[in-house]
Amino acid sequence: MGDANERLPESTDATPTFKREFETSDLYKNVYGYVQNYMARYDISHDFSHVLRVLALSKHILAEELKDNPWKKFHKQAVILGALLHDVGDKKYAQPGEKADQLVADLLTKHGCPPRFVAKVSIIVENVSYSNEIKRPQLVKAIISAHPELAIVQDADRLDAIGAVGIGRTFAFSAAKMPDRGLEGSIEHFTEKLEKLEGVMKTETGKRMARERTKRLKDFRQWWEDENELVSTVPG
Repeated sequence: MGDANERLPESTDATPTFKREFETSDLYKNVYGYVQNYMARYDISHDFSHVLRVLALSKHILAEELKDNPWKKFHKQAVILGALLHDVGDKKYAQPGEKADQLVADLLTKHGCPPRFVAKVSIIVENVSYSNEIKRPQLVKAIISAHPELAIVQDADRLDAIGAVGIGRTFAFSAAKMPDRGLEGSIEHFTEKLEKLEGVMKTETGKRMARERTKRLKDFRQWWEDENELVSTVPG
């Protein structure tokens, strides 16, 4: 706890290295353990496995973006912790009185993180949401200008909502939270939201990956429609 200020520079413009020191630090381990325990209450569409996929995707996008644009600056630790914490306090699952920004701030402050870093990670976590961006697109755009790490975590989270994994998560979420929607309603969610996510990707890496995953969504939807075509011939 006492060495957090040494590990996390006050500057939010620090260019990350790709060494693994941070992921062996007490801070990383404590946050990892906290999130693993916290996410146990969520259904399998938003469980800890989802968090780990978003973390892995965030690290991949960060590495690719820096490889293509070495002049860009990101705070690697903010990306990692933002990805780990991005679903803590999610309104779909939060207990009464729970607020994401407060949960994140309390956790990071408890483990000795400097205020500017706490604020940065909290801002990332608060603004990952797709619905939040649809409601306030200009605000999110301004936040990304100040905190480009948000774009990386957003893209990672949205990539996990599409493709094969996204299909599985869609049916899992419907069963857990919206059982009345049924299978057909889950398929309708593809065109209502999921197939649109490619158009809101921010990073070049995210856009490339979203293209392929969106194709998988569309292929699956076509297979679904083909296999259900005969249903229309049944009188009722």
